[in-house]
Amino acid sequence: MTAAEEQLTPVEDAWAALYTGAARDVYRRTLLELARTDDRIFCVDSDTGGFEDGFAAELPAQYVNVGIAEANLFGMSAGLAAAGLIPFANTMSTFATTRACEQLKLDIAGNDLPVRVVATHGGLSAGHYGPSHHALQDLAILRTLPQLTVLVPADAGETALAIRAAAYHPGPVYIRLGRNATPQIHREPYAFSIGTSVPLADGDDVAVVATGPLPVHYALTARDVLAAQGVSARVVNMHTIKPLDRDALLRAARETAGIVTVEDHVVVGGLGGAVSEVVTAEHPCRVRRVGVADRYLDTVGNERELLADGGVTVDNIVAEALTLLNPARTDKHNTRRM
Repeated sequence: MTAAEEQLTPVEDAWAALYTGAARDVYRRTLLELARTDDRIFCVDSDTGGFEDGFAAELPAQYVNVGIAEANLFGMSAGLAAAGLIPFANTMSTFATTRACEQLKLDIAGNDLPVRVVATHGGLSAGHYGPSHHALQDLAILRTLPQLTVLVPADAGETALAIRAAAYHPGPVYIRLGRNATPQIHREPYAFSIGTSVPLADGDDVAVVATGPLPVHYALTARDVLAAQGVSARVVNMHTIKPLDRDALLRAARETAGIVTVEDHVVVGGLGGAVSEVVTAEHPCRVRRVGVADRYLDTVGNERELLADGGVTVDNIVAEALTLLNPARTDKHNTRRM
């Protein structure tokens, strides 16, 4: 047992044991738990794998596999929702937002239907499959769709909370998950609320606002590095991209030298763009965006390697925070500035 494990409270120890692993595995387990008690909940699959031995075996009447046909996936899910059911449509994020964007826009969001799209392999979490499986533009696309709530849980435990909150949320919901196990951010249950961010650390010098598993983990690590340099950084887990927690952002804009955003997404149009839109309209402040460079990533690697290749690193978060505190500072290695 490590020193960190010895310090866990009984609640933390139970939470850690329950939610260790990949978010997509916790999602499958949570969906099955919900569906056992509500026969309106349907699992609509697109050959993603992982549902056959669990959900399909136990609740075959609530399981439909349309095959690798994402447009049909969304059309069928919209029909089920229109009939009063609660479909969870399952695919990968890049296929949901590019291959089947028309159906997502027209069939689901356009009709304000309560379809829950759960899209795995978000960001660069499927980087080992190559550029065809990168999902770096999905948040930019999703933010433009009317009536669509967009969630990006920070870890497996928060995924379970988000799925339960989304199940009976009015209107369509999109939940973006990764592929592999990531560090646990939350060590115990909390009152998850759609549209309300989670403060992870206090600080008055700069604010680091992050979304997604590794970006939030990097933000917390960067805070420790900054603290060693005498800089006090608050860290905010922005698990809801739409609607954004405007109050938390405006507090950060008023109370700190500026905001650094961190995301597993291209630097254009994602969290950084959304945050900038809020503060420029209501309380202008300086915003520095740490995201994947606006270029085509044609390399193959794991998520951490590709994030580093694209410019999402702890060092770059620290550099951007220091730039906010010292505007005259130059950062020669920064390739993400717009």
